[in-house]
Amino acid sequence: MCIYRHPFNYYPTISMLQDRITKDMSSSSASRYLAKIYVFWLILTSCNNSINAQLTPTFYAKTCPNLQNIVRGTMSKAVAKEPRMGASILRLFFHDCFVNGCDASILLNDTPSFKGEKTAFANQNSLRGFKLIDTIKRNVEGVCKGKVSCADILALAARDSVSLLGGPTWTVPLGRKDARIASLSAANANLPPPTANLTTLISLFATKNLTARDMTALSGAHTIGMARCTTFRFRIYNEPNNINANFATTKMSNCPSLGGDNNLAPLDMSTPNHFDNGYFKNLMSKQGLLHSDQVLFNGGSQDPWVRLYGRSNYVFAKDFVNAMLKMGNISPLFGSLGEIRRHCRFVN
Repeated sequence: MCIYRHPFNYYPTISMLQDRITKDMSSSSASRYLAKIYVFWLILTSCNNSINAQLTPTFYAKTCPNLQNIVRGTMSKAVAKEPRMGASILRLFFHDCFVNGCDASILLNDTPSFKGEKTAFANQNSLRGFKLIDTIKRNVEGVCKGKVSCADILALAARDSVSLLGGPTWTVPLGRKDARIASLSAANANLPPPTANLTTLISLFATKNLTARDMTALSGAHTIGMARCTTFRFRIYNEPNNINANFATTKMSNCPSLGGDNNLAPLDMSTPNHFDNGYFKNLMSKQGLLHSDQVLFNGGSQDPWVRLYGRSNYVFAKDFVNAMLKMGNISPLFGSLGEIRRHCRFVN
């Protein structure tokens, strides 16, 4: 039987298995095992195909045909009122998928039986958009009661956040179920901090089967949104070698060395409410706000990708969409492994 909850697991080819067996065993022993290994390989690959087939853009075609219009309409009103909300919803989706998969666990409140993810180091006092997701869920429930998961609503809302702010759009595969539990410890272990170095970033993304190129493209989400002073204070006061001096001085005026922790600054000074490649242009000018931003362009392996994305908004948008689709498929829940929550903050 297939175990559905997993990230993009790596499945070797049958020729790779055969080569390994013949190297490790005598020819007579290998011949006896090859048939068994072939059957095992077929099971693995069929499981992988089953995972991919579970998510489909038409999942709600019969049960909630107006779903995407409901989500888009609610998001459109929210982003028109406050453009920053688009960045907040996109960040919710990132931080959900990186902790045990895209299962809406990020939305769960603490319970007597588990400590949720909202107070993790990377989330505390910074996550926003929960009320908006509640509103979307309520609007969906009013038309399609008990049919649509919070995980799918969040995936659609993240896509709409990007496109409503001038970025690309894409077709979202659907069919996820919602988790019944959240994990503070998993959030602390898996979410990249704003102080992360390049090695740490590449490693954390690799654990989700996202490449360094995916990581750099996804980091382009910082072309929208704001950051708190406490997340970039150390950088503007203590990293003179990889920061534009005028940029640092400007940021100091709103982020003193003491106090003002919650003062906000745009992650992209040039077009903070427009989804484009300005973020990468900022990095090439040493104007990345967070340490974890600037390490993408500081003489390391990702410099070529930053230059490419800085030159071509088209290439950035294409790679960003591909990486978002990969991220959206991290460990989805299916069947009895999850549920469709009536309220996104609470298990049924």
